[in-house]
Amino acid sequence: MKAQTQKMAAPISTPFYYGWMIVLISALGVFFSGPGQTYSISVFIDSYIKEFGWSRSQVSAVYSAATLASGLCMFFVGRFIDRHGQRKMAVFVGVSLALACFWNSIVANTIMLFIGFFLLRLFGQGSMTLIPNTLVPQWFITKRGKALSLMAIGGFSSSAIFPPLNAWLVNKWGWSFSWQVWGIALLIIFVPLAYFLIRNKPEEIGLLPDGQEKPILSKDEGDYTETDLEENWTLKEAMKTKAYWLLLFCVAIPALVNTGLTFHLISIFGIQNISPGVAALVLSLMAVIGFPITLAAGFILDKVKVNYVLAGIFLGEIIFMLVLLYTRNVTVAILFGVLWGISGGFERIALNYVWPSYFGREHLGSIKGTAMTVMVIGSALGPLPFGFAYDLFGGYDEIIYLTMILPALAIVSSLLATKPAKGS
Repeated sequence: MKAQTQKMAAPISTPFYYGWMIVLISALGVFFSGPGQTYSISVFIDSYIKEFGWSRSQVSAVYSAATLASGLCMFFVGRFIDRHGQRKMAVFVGVSLALACFWNSIVANTIMLFIGFFLLRLFGQGSMTLIPNTLVPQWFITKRGKALSLMAIGGFSSSAIFPPLNAWLVNKWGWSFSWQVWGIALLIIFVPLAYFLIRNKPEEIGLLPDGQEKPILSKDEGDYTETDLEENWTLKEAMKTKAYWLLLFCVAIPALVNTGLTFHLISIFGIQNISPGVAALVLSLMAVIGFPITLAAGFILDKVKVNYVLAGIFLGEIIFMLVLLYTRNVTVAILFGVLWGISGGFERIALNYVWPSYFGREHLGSIKGTAMTVMVIGSALGPLPFGFAYDLFGGYDEIIYLTMILPALAIVSSLLATKPAKGS
């Protein structure tokens, strides 16, 4: 028999549905994933190279290996979330990420650097994004897209604030002190708020998803510890459906394509006689465009089947890669950035929305943990084929054309990945 949900009081009284407080603390969690994100860590790379005499390729290799290793662990993080709940895991991960920051403030050799990068990627880029993305869907079903869109503000704020703030801290007080600042911030801001404000699901405080008022009785003693508002699948059950495997393929493609293009964008533009400054502008433009698109995507996903939206995202990938191939001036480069930002804005929400929409809330940690593993592996491997192609052909046209096959296959996968039903 399923264990009943332990009833707790709402930590604070709000005039609105408490799930929106969960969205706020989840957005803060995504924001504080920053210390483990590439856009934040990249600011420290030159300091390591200058102080320790390491080569750029050496640091890059350590980073890629640590990222890959952390990705393989995300499956277990997902299982721990299902077993212990998001509240306990948020506190544990917040403390662990703070300790990882302190560790990175004392690195002195490449072994310590690998451990530091591994911990940052595991607890920051991985766990601190997985926990909010499994917590918010517990509180919303019909308004899930809107809630995930609002939560994404934390991610955009993080990517906008961390790089310049890190650069200022490193320039003012050095790289070691900068890591300590983020460790302290996690301990005094995020961890206490996570402990006091997070509740794993609305049933714990006598509520229902989306703030519905009518209780739905379960089979267990007339209590509504779990609602039957949507069908819940275990990981083992999900793995028996074709939709699960088709969606895993769909998750891997954007991670591989986007990381590969981002990593080599300056080089791609250089061959096309476009300056590194324009490449930086395109990356910033992609984020600026992606922010309002992400907000709109949530509302659209609440009304349109998510696999249709995924198919549209992959069609968009093919289009912006075609534009990239024919980018010869700043105007076309900006058009490429706009199209990339639109695709990325939808992608950010749709790939988080699809798992609870298809497989329910109860075992979401385990199911989404496997998706996170595939995503991180895809992002770790993404730059490699572009690098090999450049060495082999002296350019990127061939690999970009070949890469377009992947989103084309993903369009087919998306359309075939219809929502499964038990017993069908």
